[in-house]
Amino acid sequence: MSQNKILLHHLKNVGSITWVEANDLYRVRSLPRRIADLRQLGHDIISEWRTDHLGQRYTRYSLA
Repeated sequence: MSQNKILLHHLKNVGSITWVEANDLYRVRSLPRRIADLRQLGHDIISEWRTDHLGQRYTRYSLA
């Protein structure tokens, strides 16, 4: 299964994903590129900036 299909399946079943989750679960190293691919295919994906408890910023992606 392609990384795009894996990520789309995750978004539909889990709801959202971050780069750390994508890397740990599926070995997806370039999540922003895969998200861009899915958007180009017509999927409406929301990017939400968040900050963790240490002050590190990250993006959480989810389907609209």
